[in-house]
Amino acid sequence: MPMILVIKHGKTKLNDLFLNTFDWIKNDWYSNRFRFIVELLAWAISIGCAITMAITVPNPPLLVLYPIWILGCTMYAWASFTRKSFGMLANYLLLVTIDTFGLLRML
Repeated sequence: MPMILVIKHGKTKLNDLFLNTFDWIKNDWYSNRFRFIVELLAWAISIGCAITMAITVPNPPLLVLYPIWILGCTMYAWASFTRKSFGMLANYLLLVTIDTFGLLRML
């Protein structure tokens, strides 16, 4: 019997987690819709670049991917700045710098 209670309790916590996450996403949307869309687009760019890299190794199209990846990182940096998130801003500015240097070396 206690096992059933634990499982039932776990499901309740899992449901609460999903509801809280959905509320958090909804609140983020209402707080700044433009930033939400920018972050969603940057996420799609990141995933698209990762999938392209995975499919095309060992010879990925870096001259195409680098500028797109840099654009996505720049979008994330802007979003981090508007959120006043120093750690994320520093991370994405560093990625933009490193990848811009790599792109320039390729040209």
